[in-house]
Amino acid sequence: MTILLLCVGKTDQKMFVDLMDMYTKRINHYVKFNIENIPENKIKKINAPAQKRVEEAKLIEQRIKNGDHVILLDELGKEFNSNTFAKKMEKNLVMGKQRLVFVVGGAFGFSEDLKNRYKEKLSLSKMTFSHQMIRLFFCEQLYRAFTILNNHPYHNN
Repeated sequence: MTILLLCVGKTDQKMFVDLMDMYTKRINHYVKFNIENIPENKIKKINAPAQKRVEEAKLIEQRIKNGDHVILLDELGKEFNSNTFAKKMEKNLVMGKQRLVFVVGGAFGFSEDLKNRYKEKLSLSKMTFSHQMIRLFFCEQLYRAFTILNNHPYHNN
């Protein structure tokens, strides 16, 4: 299985980039993991949030392949603790999915069309964080999930 973190925009703060690179390397010891950024160049000039969400959705759809299992990172999504998230990851591994795609939308969230198409949503917290921080938090939690599944001492129960 390959896991993809698909993000609208890029992470421009070096400390976040360095930490995400560190977690990416660690995750790749367990499963193939990549982070792809969707450039905002084409949508920066749009001022209406609803139109921006629609245009971002088109760019997201271009990166999703047939057979992908897509999970939107959304503030209204289901919350897990680290152990239950690890079990969810294990279930996805056992089901033999080719590619698991987690999507971080833009500043205005996802279009209604995208939310309706991809029903599964994950929330990392009820609090609001910057999109750069969410990317890092997701990478850390994904790494933590694999350490839990592999009885690595990184996670203390």
